[in-house]
Amino acid sequence: MARRPDARPPRGPTPPGPARGGSDPRRGVAPPRSEAPARAESGIAADPGFVLLGEFGRAHGLHGEVRLKSYTGDPAAIGSYGPLTGADGSRIEFVSLRPAAGASDMLIARVAGVSGRDGAERLNRLALYVARGALGAPEDEDEFFSADLVGLAVVDRSGAPVGTVRSVPNYGGGDLLEIAPVSGGSPALLPFTRAFVPEIDIAGGRIVVDPPEDLFAPASPRDPDAA
Repeated sequence: MARRPDARPPRGPTPPGPARGGSDPRRGVAPPRSEAPARAESGIAADPGFVLLGEFGRAHGLHGEVRLKSYTGDPAAIGSYGPLTGADGSRIEFVSLRPAAGASDMLIARVAGVSGRDGAERLNRLALYVARGALGAPEDEDEFFSADLVGLAVVDRSGAPVGTVRSVPNYGGGDLLEIAPVSGGSPALLPFTRAFVPEIDIAGGRIVVDPPEDLFAPASPRDPDAA
C-alpha cells in the first residue's frame, strides 16, 4: 500500500528529474515506467475488479523470452500472484523471471506456451492484471494501491493540468509520486503526503496537488570543488 502521511517534509528542493524504482500494489505506491500507459476506457483496464501489475515489452532473444515492466515494489513479486490476466483476456503464466540489465523494474520473462521470438513479439505492450480480491484491501483512508495511482491525471488546486502519475517509488524516506509533466520533459518526484497531495479521486481519475514552484526545475549541477 502507498501511505499518505499528514506531515509536510522539511523545506528544501523536491528531488527533480527522472525517477527509478518500482512499487507494490500491496505496499501502496507505484513503479517507474518508461511512460505510464494511459488508462483504457473499456475491457479489463476499466474494470475496478482488476489491478494493473505490469506490461510486456519487446522480445528478448530468439527463444521466447520477453521484457516485462513490473509495477510491484519488489519487481519479481509480480510472479507471486499466480496466473495473471492480459488486457485482451488471455491467461498469462510465468515459467521464469529474472532481472534485466539496466533498469531495476525490468525483468526478462518466459511465459508458458511461448517458445519462439514470434510468440514473444506478440506479447509486446500487453498489460497484465490481477483480480483486486487477491490483494486484500487498504486498512485506512490514507492507503492506496500503487496501481490505482499510476496513470491518474495530476492537477493543481485551481484545476490546471500538471501532469500524470508515472510511478510511486519509495527510496526509504517515504512514498513519492513520479509525475510526468503535461508539457513534456523529465518527470519529477513529489512527496506523497496530505500537504503535497490534498485530494485523491480514484474514481474520477485524478489527484489534486499543491507542489513547490520549482517542481520541474532541472537539478542544479554539482560543484566538483564542493567538499
